[in-house]
Amino acid sequence: MNVMILGASGLTGGLVLEGLLATPAVTSVVAPVRRPLALEHSKLSQHVVDFDALEAHAAIFHVDAVVCCLGTTIHKAGSRDAFRKVDHDYALAAARLAKMAGARAFILMSAVGASATSSVFYSRVKGELEDAVRALRFAYLAVYHPSLLLGDRDERRTAESLGMAVMPLANYGLIGPLKRYRAISAETVASAMVNEVAMLAENPSAAPFERILEYADILQQVRLGQSPGRAGH
Repeated sequence: MNVMILGASGLTGGLVLEGLLATPAVTSVVAPVRRPLALEHSKLSQHVVDFDALEAHAAIFHVDAVVCCLGTTIHKAGSRDAFRKVDHDYALAAARLAKMAGARAFILMSAVGASATSSVFYSRVKGELEDAVRALRFAYLAVYHPSLLLGDRDERRTAESLGMAVMPLANYGLIGPLKRYRAISAETVASAMVNEVAMLAENPSAAPFERILEYADILQQVRLGQSPGRAGH
């Protein structure tokens, strides 16, 4: 299976990239990036692109599946408009190009609470992206809804750092319907996504499918990848 990873320089995307390269069923990995990654691998094809003009790079979107981990913060982006450009516009442009090029599957990292009708700007943008990608009608669509992602980032995010210090303890109090808001490690989310790609590679003609994965579902997807008979994935 030929797979594209969007957001390969980010926390989760970088872990997904490593996992895909280590997955025997993945024959090649395409990574559109703003600047070259400090990584070389026989299966990796990096392409430095202008995300404001992705159409000029349409040829690289001829893949079987796309894993999209594109994302930023309003603070890092500098404004709401700049945030929307990355988290919505770039991701949607890539999804459209991949669909036009024949990609069958799209695996999207969104966020818990995402909804186009949300009063929270962040959640609304994420929800609008989900709806737009859903309208493209990929044969296989998986949307991941993690809450706070735990892991070491290159840049400092004060609010998230505080959250990462508190949430592991707070997780114990989030039970029942609140379980979906539990913090989760980026490594766990990445493992689930890689396992999903591996399963798709094993069964490329799987029936049309769409699902949303929240905290418990993501953990279950990791366990499925670790089940007997799936060694090496």
